[in-house]
Amino acid sequence: MLQAIFLLITFLTLFLFYTGTGKNIRIVLIFIAWQILIGILSYFEVFNEKPLLFPLAIIATTLLSFLSFKMVSIEKLNTNYLLGIHIIRIPVELCLYQLFLKDQIPEIMTFTGWNFDILIGLSAVVILIYQYVKKKNLARQYFLFWNVIGLLFLSVIVIIAILSSPLPIQQFAFEQPNIALLEFPYSFLPTCIVPIVFISHFLLIKHLKQF
Repeated sequence: MLQAIFLLITFLTLFLFYTGTGKNIRIVLIFIAWQILIGILSYFEVFNEKPLLFPLAIIATTLLSFLSFKMVSIEKLNTNYLLGIHIIRIPVELCLYQLFLKDQIPEIMTFTGWNFDILIGLSAVVILIYQYVKKKNLARQYFLFWNVIGLLFLSVIVIIAILSSPLPIQQFAFEQPNIALLEFPYSFLPTCIVPIVFISHFLLIKHLKQF
């Protein structure tokens, strides 16, 4: 059940990204092709057997994300859908907590540990409701601040996840390392969902500067 929910979250993230970027099918197809490869490798436990391959996948994902960001036309953005991407952070955090209960990730990666990312998801709901009721966007300075905090929170949990993984650079959670993200379908979190959330933040900031 948890795997099915996580797959649904991944598909929803891709759909919101497709709509938010002005229905840019090229970018989404690139991400889908990449996720097919990641899915095959994680499904057949290649990352479990050779965990050092996973950092290479993250580096490739970073390059892919940069390319995707450059391909987006700011004029075609739908900022409400980009903002909606951040609501995805709520079910993601709930899934991470379930993985912690299943002894697949450490507690520090959840909202009961050092992960405060769920607050950004909840605040995204509040912002969308505010904009719908008031029929106007949140003030630029507040929205910029929200995006910066969102990037900071996301960066912190990414660093924690990396340093909790069973790699030579592991610094945290030796009693329960981060093994879930090497497995299918949770490998889509660092290679699809997280990069799309990062891109969304940067696109919203870029949109603020141009409009």
